[in-house]
Amino acid sequence: MAAKKLYDSFSKTLLEEVQRWGSMKQTGVSLRYMLEFGSRFPDRNLLLAAQFLHKELPIRIARRAIELQSLPYGLSQKPAILKVRDWYLDSFRDLRSFPDIKDKNDEQEFTKMINLIKVRHNNVVPTMALGVQQLKKDLDPKLDYKDLDDIHQFLDRFYMSRIGIRMLIGQHVAMHEPNPPPDRIGYIHTKMSPVEVARNASEDARSVCLREYGSAPDVIVYGDPDFTFPYVPNHLHLMVFELVKNSLRAVEERFMDSDKIAPPIRIIVADGLEDVTIKVSDEGGGIPRSGLPRIFTYLYSTAKNPLDERADLGTADIATMAGYGFGLPISRLYARYFGGDLQIISMEGYGTDAYLHLSRLGDSQEPLP
Repeated sequence: MAAKKLYDSFSKTLLEEVQRWGSMKQTGVSLRYMLEFGSRFPDRNLLLAAQFLHKELPIRIARRAIELQSLPYGLSQKPAILKVRDWYLDSFRDLRSFPDIKDKNDEQEFTKMINLIKVRHNNVVPTMALGVQQLKKDLDPKLDYKDLDDIHQFLDRFYMSRIGIRMLIGQHVAMHEPNPPPDRIGYIHTKMSPVEVARNASEDARSVCLREYGSAPDVIVYGDPDFTFPYVPNHLHLMVFELVKNSLRAVEERFMDSDKIAPPIRIIVADGLEDVTIKVSDEGGGIPRSGLPRIFTYLYSTAKNPLDERADLGTADIATMAGYGFGLPISRLYARYFGGDLQIISMEGYGTDAYLHLSRLGDSQEPLP
């Protein structure tokens, strides 16, 4: 009821404006464009970028706010989804009430404001997951996941859009760092070593595994540590962390009561002409063929759900060994955002290979749902 009342506090004029902006055309950018744009004429380009975001962000946010109000199976009415919708409407209102950006002062104020919007949306993923859990409780357990295609497609669009919004805001905010690390242009590392990022992500995943199980299989990374290419290290870290975490859990659970030593996870980094491919291989027993179509859905997790409805959503996104079934589909969206992909090949009774393809060229436009 409280969520309903909160929605009623948005004026009719604002809601009409959301509809109008939600019908406008979005404008995509590429990794290469962000790189080139950020490396020249910083002051003039920051002003141009702020003016672009002032027009672009309300369009993207309005589209998601509209979709959040018309979801099937009553998902729109779940308390957690209502909360997310209100965050989107608040952010739309903040952006639309900000005056035109004419000079450096305006640009700096705008940057502070969009950073606050980014912080407001920090917990969107766990909150949306909670809404999906609230829906799952009400659904007929006999319902096939294929019957929920429209929800999966909505969540794919929603999260892809969120990745784009956070990349644009994060890139703009990071361009204001007074002492950026070498070879950094905002979020983008012009000489990122995928081997180094894979090692760091693997260590983070192993420390989570150690905390949960008391032990963790080794992770061996193969590849040239001196090979670099331009990419967003945060995105790669998130994807490799998720894949290694899944592999560690599978191996740990398979060998938990065995006398045999748990075999290592192997990561191979290959540098191709078009793609950099990272393969994560485990001997964790694999996934049955019948289960493979479900691994990229948002309503499937082989693990007990750690997201309790009573949990404080401020802390609900702490890394756990098994998530709320969103890790793999969201990792695939991160890969696709810059023109890559994620594929899972499994051998039931042996293990799983995950192939993470990253586009080296950086010239594909953002997918704009």
